[in-house]
Amino acid sequence: MVTRPEEISSIIRKQIERYGLAPQTSETGSVISVGDGIARVYGLADCKSGELLRFENGACGMAINLEEDNIGCVLMGDDRGIREGSAASRTGEMVSAPVGDGLIGRVVDPLGNPLDGKGPIEYSRKRPVEYPAPGVNDRKGVSTPMQTGITAIDAMVPIGRGQRELIIGDRQTGKTSVAIDTIINQKDTGVLCVYVAIGQKTSSVASLVETLRKFGAMDHVTVVSSPASEPASMQYIAPYAGCAIAEEFMYAQHKDVLIVYDDLSKHAVAYRAMSLLLRRPPGREAYPGDVFYLHSRLLERSARLSDELGGGSITALPIVETQAGDFSAYVPTNVISITDGQIYLQSDLFFSGQRPAINVGISVSRVGGSAQTKAMKTVAGSLRMNLAQYRELQVFAQFGSDLDKSTQDKLTQGERILESLKQPVNAPYTMEEQVILLFLATGKGLMDVPLTRVRAFNLGFLAYVKEKYADDVQKIASTGLFSHENGANLSRAIAEYKKTWH
Repeated sequence: MVTRPEEISSIIRKQIERYGLAPQTSETGSVISVGDGIARVYGLADCKSGELLRFENGACGMAINLEEDNIGCVLMGDDRGIREGSAASRTGEMVSAPVGDGLIGRVVDPLGNPLDGKGPIEYSRKRPVEYPAPGVNDRKGVSTPMQTGITAIDAMVPIGRGQRELIIGDRQTGKTSVAIDTIINQKDTGVLCVYVAIGQKTSSVASLVETLRKFGAMDHVTVVSSPASEPASMQYIAPYAGCAIAEEFMYAQHKDVLIVYDDLSKHAVAYRAMSLLLRRPPGREAYPGDVFYLHSRLLERSARLSDELGGGSITALPIVETQAGDFSAYVPTNVISITDGQIYLQSDLFFSGQRPAINVGISVSRVGGSAQTKAMKTVAGSLRMNLAQYRELQVFAQFGSDLDKSTQDKLTQGERILESLKQPVNAPYTMEEQVILLFLATGKGLMDVPLTRVRAFNLGFLAYVKEKYADDVQKIASTGLFSHENGANLSRAIAEYKKTWH
């Protein structure tokens, strides 16, 4: 087909006339094909990427692919009732999520619809699910601890408010438990929490909500759920919607927020499904080329705001699942390179009874001691070194050769440190309790305690110190310092308690 010069000039003239004018939001197009949750729409010339489209049966969709002659749109919900020739109109709005205090304590889907049967959500405004991350000048350094209540993490892989710390490991190694314990530990700290469940079973989400309710944590938590039964499009926008809810608390109310993305592996899979259906070219492991940008633009929105912007922070705990411990796969390496450190949970440690199953050797926090209290730094400074020496000596001890007393003492102490780091789920420790337990473990306090009774001794000693040395406990909690006087009093408490302990 040959286009005549006058037709070309007519098209150019129309485009010049429309240049600079406000886009028309009343455009209506027609569906040219629909299937697998994807609709292709013709006739929406001014549509933007990420814009919300509405179909004649009331269903909504999100414009993703802006092609030369049509728009690829992912549907938010069921595609029944949409067929070839159906009308689709622009709304002029980007896909947004309801935000505000009305969502605290509720379970919602990514579009803000309630899932907990407690009636409609009260909200005053919406935020776009896609929002630019704060720039370098809008941020300040991470220096305030985000206490998880898990001794192994707070002592050796500390997390600060405004940080992004990846939780990575195989399935069934306790990744979600670490995140849930951290949420429970934020009770009475003023930190609000958002938990985003992506592609999980509905029963798992219900069980998790019940756990949070049991420990009184739902009063400061919003759960955004997009279960495996939902379309890939809903799973795709779920973490962005959760981040929009958190941003409202950070930007508008200047509060500290903790957000958990559980998990980004399923998020990448949902995006891959969408991209392949939209006929985008596949790359490594069939993921599209922009799968790195998919997660970087999400995680970069976590920050600690500068004082000029009123403060506030979003701390992100993304979770990624590995296959057979392979964290060199595509999505895990991407997220590792975006985040400020990772907590690596290992199957071997989990099945050997070391729970939480944190591999301290390859777990790291790039914020480090900046996110620790001075009391924690004082007692935990030698912890990593002691464990590294223990693992090194353990290899030689397996040969059964004669060991000198100093080597035997290091092995004995290492075993008791590892035993002290074991912690049941949903039982987070306060900072001062962790400091007391670490002082006991890293000193010589547990050397004469049988290994099988270490945890019982620890619990009994904590109760004894809280009763007899309450002033020391209070000082550690209020000042965040661990003085020589505190150390001397605790040493005396250890000697006293051993006399009464059976």
